[in-house]
Amino acid sequence: MGDAVRPARLREGDLVELVSPSGAADPAVVEVAVQVLSGWGLRVRLGEHALGRRHSYLAGTDEQRLADLNTALRDPEVRAVICVRGGYGMQRIVDGVDVEAVRADPKLVMGFSDITALHVALWCEAGLATVHGPTASSLARGLNNRTASSARSLLLEGAPAAVAADEAEGTFGVRTPGRATGILLGGNLTLLATGAGARHRPDLTGAILLLEDVNEEPYRVDRSLVQLKRAGWLDNLAGVAVGQFTDCGEPGYAEPSVADVLAEELCSLGVPVLGGLPIGHGAQQVAVGLGVPAVLDADAGTLTVEPATA
Repeated sequence: MGDAVRPARLREGDLVELVSPSGAADPAVVEVAVQVLSGWGLRVRLGEHALGRRHSYLAGTDEQRLADLNTALRDPEVRAVICVRGGYGMQRIVDGVDVEAVRADPKLVMGFSDITALHVALWCEAGLATVHGPTASSLARGLNNRTASSARSLLLEGAPAAVAADEAEGTFGVRTPGRATGILLGGNLTLLATGAGARHRPDLTGAILLLEDVNEEPYRVDRSLVQLKRAGWLDNLAGVAVGQFTDCGEPGYAEPSVADVLAEELCSLGVPVLGGLPIGHGAQQVAVGLGVPAVLDADAGTLTVEPATA
């Protein structure tokens, strides 16, 4: 893995474009997100189809969603592209992303969940450092909370992310002692497993793999981990950072719990593993850079990630 291409951090007055490459969003929610970003001193523009809807799960046709994303990536005035929400749909269009535009004019790209497919593609095709952080729908929770403050710190201040394991997180007990350094890559477990075998395969040799998910039963989490293991994605990791596995298993679900599954599959890898990180689909999340060096200290219970910006 070579050094990442790190886009410039945002400055007051910069233009941010909101695009919907995946699921459809509530216009009222997007309006609140625009207010949050404007409150940071940024100018905000909506992609032409950012508020579109096709079927029950896509924000427009594949052609419309891809056109919006590529238009934002090609526009020299746009300094950051923030995805409106996850859901489903990025995989349908990811092979059409204009990677030449990304190479020519690297800009910040932020999102999570289904946007994992875009993060992986941009890393594999352009070596671009991106931000695993809130979508516009998540920013709509308001200005004064951990989700917004961590995103602002990363995007506008270029600050490193220092994330501490939280006992309140269901994955807190998933841990193997030790300390690891490496490039942080990964994201949503289901999307990573679904993409195993597709054209974009990141080199995870010596990397720290970030995993999170939502609304998956323990056996489906097990299935995804086994898929990554069989595909060789877990062979040469330096460590594993385990984020939020939100609503994975019904309350009172019989053993094994999702934490049991994660521990069984990950703690046998022989590398440091740190669970309980507030990264993912929880009520609040911390934004972290992907494609940049990180230090995972399972003994101290911390993940420290360098800025995704230059």
